[in-house]
Amino acid sequence: MENKMLRNVAIIAHVDHGKTSLVNELLKQGNVFRENQVVEDRVMDSNALERERGITILSKNTSCFYDGVKINVIDTPGHADFGGEVERVLKMVDGVLLVVDAYEGPMPQTRFVLEKALSLGLKVVVVVNKIDRPDARIKEVIDEVLELFLELDADEDQLNSPFVFASARQGIASKDANVLGTDMKPLFDTIISHIPAPQGDESQTLKMLVSSAEHNDYVGKLAVGKIEQGRIKVGQNVVVCNYHDPAKKVKSKIVSLFVYEGLKRVAVESAGVGEIVCVAGLENVTIGDTICDDSCIEPIEFVKIAEPSVEMTFMVNDSPFAGKEGKFVTSRHLRERLYKEAVKDLSLKVEDGDTAEKFKVSGRGEMHLSILIENMRRDGYEFQVSQPKVLIKTIDGVKCEPIDRLYLDVPEDCVGTVMNKMGVRKGDLQNMAPHGNRMRMEFLIPSRGLFGFKSEFLTDTRGEGIVNSIFFEYQPHKGEILRRDFGALIAHEEGKAIVYGLYNAQERGELFIGAGVPVYAGMVVGTNPKGGDIVVNVCKTKHLSNCRSSGSDDALRLTPPRVMSLEDCIEFLGDDEYMEVTPTSIRIRKIILDHTQRMRERGKMLRGEI
Repeated sequence: MENKMLRNVAIIAHVDHGKTSLVNELLKQGNVFRENQVVEDRVMDSNALERERGITILSKNTSCFYDGVKINVIDTPGHADFGGEVERVLKMVDGVLLVVDAYEGPMPQTRFVLEKALSLGLKVVVVVNKIDRPDARIKEVIDEVLELFLELDADEDQLNSPFVFASARQGIASKDANVLGTDMKPLFDTIISHIPAPQGDESQTLKMLVSSAEHNDYVGKLAVGKIEQGRIKVGQNVVVCNYHDPAKKVKSKIVSLFVYEGLKRVAVESAGVGEIVCVAGLENVTIGDTICDDSCIEPIEFVKIAEPSVEMTFMVNDSPFAGKEGKFVTSRHLRERLYKEAVKDLSLKVEDGDTAEKFKVSGRGEMHLSILIENMRRDGYEFQVSQPKVLIKTIDGVKCEPIDRLYLDVPEDCVGTVMNKMGVRKGDLQNMAPHGNRMRMEFLIPSRGLFGFKSEFLTDTRGEGIVNSIFFEYQPHKGEILRRDFGALIAHEEGKAIVYGLYNAQERGELFIGAGVPVYAGMVVGTNPKGGDIVVNVCKTKHLSNCRSSGSDDALRLTPPRVMSLEDCIEFLGDDEYMEVTPTSIRIRKIILDHTQRMRERGKMLRGEI
């Protein structure tokens, strides 16, 4: 049986190729908004952090109508660190829109998401976006996409996927690369004709795979998924089970049922095969579970999400300023929040640490973990994190580490500098070719070689370089990589930074703080470009005497401090440092705050005693 009046489609692409803008136009031209309604740009990026950073972090459901057919659309993230969000939602759809930039062509994440879609046998519509760019390379991009299909062993049907040429910003699409369209009608027509209607037997007992879960303060746990067979009704008795956990069989009842219409959830009494629904009332449900009728318990297999590759230790804040700025500061608060996050995000793994106040948190990359840290501090949490480290595996008795495939687009005059930096970080050049008036280079590089690389790369390329990376595979350990060739300026005592003390300290390196900022002994207040740590007294005041000139302090001019973002701080962290995170501050500190004790421990380490 087919539900011909329904289509389920996901929009997948590399970051910044225009997925969310495309969804905006589909909603506008799918009659979701009133004619006079003011619609925000990137309306699907509802999270504050998504709007600030201009990226999609969470997959989101919406729908629109065209020619009487309801089209359920899922907007997915494009950044490699949030690939788990894409993997888990592909089981909900019957086809995908693969969005590719008309200049950049297929990028690392394009390959990753297309490979997942092809392996599930999903139908593909290729949308070449941004065709109005003056530097668009439409013919070359079509060839590159077809080459990618061949590399990924696409079958004949998938190789014949239709191409649509669009400008999401202008809200136009066309089936001819040489003709600009006037609206999104050609794309809607292609979705209806090429993406199959969902299939399933409505006369059978209920089966629904949970692909997304979230918590609502009013109705409790919400489970989102597609109905594979049967019908679901409010008040129906169900059993929650799991393919990978045969012992899990939890009896429950459907309290509320919602479907997606535009940007809203609309309450309904029942829904049939192929519909994407949101169910409330199932407290023990998690992503990957199957909701079955209690008369026939048969779980559906769920796709295995790729493993995390980077680990950080989260711990209770124990600095001299602990508890002054945060609302949630105890290990109990920290534990509850981290384990709650791991239920929502399958790419995140949380384990108890070696003490009750430490937790090991593993994710897909630095950005994946930095988004978690930022969300927690905005929610009022105060804690500390360690330097990020890659997860090492032993494969066939050999110590192996994660390797990333790295793509760099750089101006031609910066190639030499970048090649030199790649050599230091154990990068292995795979391919190098001109790309317009720039050079595109492809490397295989250890994931740990990318820690702290992005800011250095942007400096080397005068802000013009583009960097993208994605996990490739585990390979034998590549040996030591110099993590950083600079040292830290460390505060000598607790107090407030004074202009006189900062003036003397800035001669040693670049400062991170200005006058009036509270500091404590062991806190990192700047960087020493010559290497090695230096203790500086930024709280030092000028000795007063009755011979002093009244205007003698006027000449003390401070260089503006370097403002460190959350990502900058994570990249800066050394193995003997922690990052203190509070709702109002981010500080870098030494693990051992006392200078004498720190020097004593360093001496023992150099002598091989520890």
